[in-house]
Amino acid sequence: MTRRQASSTRRGGGGGGTFPLSGVLHSKSKSSPLFSIILVLLGAFLLIVYACGGSGLFGGRKNFVSRVEGDSSCTFEVQSAFPVLKNVYGDNMKNVLHVGPESCSVVSILLREGEVEAWGVEPYDIEDADRNCKALVQKGIVRVADIKFPLPYRAKSFSHVIISDALDYMSPKYLNKTLPELVRVSADGVVIFAGYPGQQRAKVSQLSKFGRPAKMRSSSWWKQFFSETNFEENEAADKKFEQAASKMSYSPNCQIFHLNSYK
Repeated sequence: MTRRQASSTRRGGGGGGTFPLSGVLHSKSKSSPLFSIILVLLGAFLLIVYACGGSGLFGGRKNFVSRVEGDSSCTFEVQSAFPVLKNVYGDNMKNVLHVGPESCSVVSILLREGEVEAWGVEPYDIEDADRNCKALVQKGIVRVADIKFPLPYRAKSFSHVIISDALDYMSPKYLNKTLPELVRVSADGVVIFAGYPGQQRAKVSQLSKFGRPAKMRSSSWWKQFFSETNFEENEAADKKFEQAASKMSYSPNCQIFHLNSYK
């Protein structure tokens, strides 16, 4: 605090020594403690403004950083939402295929928790993957595959397919090729995690990996797309999910859609 006051004194003295506060700063009068208190309060106020600024007064700095840096991830949302999904689908959710970037992380967590069998598809290059991910790939638990082409699995190989952070980077042309494959290899449903309009995904440095910027589509766009391409939404699962999420105090940060498998 003393250094701060001394610095302020030097700045004030540059104006010819007539600054009204110069006497207060140099004296050890009873007003000095009051001045220190004012400085502390001012500093606290500036910290509050800094923490709350940029995303609304009480919007939270964490969300602001995510929007700016592009760290918002529906794949991490899968991990948060999985207990709710298990509540919705129950014992029918027994072997799950996760499709999307960071699939190794999702599969590792699901296997560690032991509630379901889990496999994954990484649709992008994993040259920078850690040792655990490379081990999962070597064992065939996670595969690296371009999901714009047929998936390397037989029909109804998995009870459920969960996809995140992948469809947002696809044009409708490739969505028409990929979604039928996801439905084909599922027996009891497909769960889609998609970003909300206005959310940012890949950073500029990652665009070469994803091929194109993400296109965040509205809920009405997705529902129209499902209707036009004859994909059947699982309305019962959707309602159960909303009810379970409310009971478990879970608020999703991504759009979540439930599709029926082929009969």
